[in-house]
Amino acid sequence: MEAISVVSYILALIYVVIVITFITGWYRLAVYKTFKPNAITKVSILVAARNEANHIRKTIMDLLAQDYPSVLVEIIIINDHSTDETGAIVTSFASDGVKLINLNEESALNSYKKKAIQTAIAQSTGDLIITTDADCSMGVNWLKTIVNFYEAHDFKMISSPVAYFDEQNIFEKCQTLEFSYLIGLGASTIGNKKPTTCNGANLAYERKAFDEVKGFKGIDDLASGDDELLLHKMAAKYGNKIGFLKNTDAIVYTRAKPTLTEFIQQRKRWASKSTRYKNKAIVFLGLAVWLFNLSIIVNAVLALVFPNSLFWQIFGVQLLTKMMIEGIFLYGVTNFFRRKQLMALQPLISILHIIYIVYIGVAGNSGKYNWKDRMVK
Repeated sequence: MEAISVVSYILALIYVVIVITFITGWYRLAVYKTFKPNAITKVSILVAARNEANHIRKTIMDLLAQDYPSVLVEIIIINDHSTDETGAIVTSFASDGVKLINLNEESALNSYKKKAIQTAIAQSTGDLIITTDADCSMGVNWLKTIVNFYEAHDFKMISSPVAYFDEQNIFEKCQTLEFSYLIGLGASTIGNKKPTTCNGANLAYERKAFDEVKGFKGIDDLASGDDELLLHKMAAKYGNKIGFLKNTDAIVYTRAKPTLTEFIQQRKRWASKSTRYKNKAIVFLGLAVWLFNLSIIVNAVLALVFPNSLFWQIFGVQLLTKMMIEGIFLYGVTNFFRRKQLMALQPLISILHIIYIVYIGVAGNSGKYNWKDRMVK
């Protein structure tokens, strides 16, 4: 018991230190407020779409409504073998300058999205590439804010915030809070000059930098990773030239998954990228978090098996520690997203997060998962 107790408390301490670095990194990021009157960068906005007939029209309209010179904007939608009306809807915006690329690979791929983005970049004319998803929404100042930030700091890659909205039930609200944690985590590591993660729904990078790191070469066999693994390649080459845009006008909005099955499949996809991490510090961070959550489960089980032991105390200390330190971090992140009311769900999320982390840590690194009605790995 003594050995388990010592290991458990050490893991708890390591976790506290890790989250404190997240908190520190988050607050190191200043809210971006400086704007130049006129941006001059030519931008190519890329959207990979597969069977998005229910969403793509709204996304295109949001992109066309941007307060940015139209002569400096190129919108490219890549139709990834859709079987619905996605292609026809995109074509209806041809008179507005929206370009459509149809993927036509005859042989099966494991990474259609990377293929879509790579194909579009090869045909693009912009100096700055910006990717978003076909089911996203954004305000009219979104593009202007990103480009101003880019021109002010000369970053090679810029990660910008993504948030869930329009939740229909408590399950989706729980996802929003958990997703806010992930976005805050990625931002904080950039704030600490040690980038780990980002989200392709709101990502910008120089066309020249993409070419210099040889695009997705070396990671193109994995279905996921068009964002995070590319970030790692950029960070390895350009060091501190990675930025996070902490500004509410830069937020891209999307929706939580409506079912538990879809949620699990999405998180398995995200976790699958960890098999390709080359940075040992990132691997250690992920392993430490996983082991800490596993130890909580182990101590809970031991407490049930040995009800008169100290395992209840160990379990309680670990759980309380997790809730408190995560609550401090999430308070700052939800305040930025103007969703502080979601903090009422934080104790529940912390408990569910334990099971989720342990399960996804295993499931995401083994076997296949469903993405856009395809089984990939």
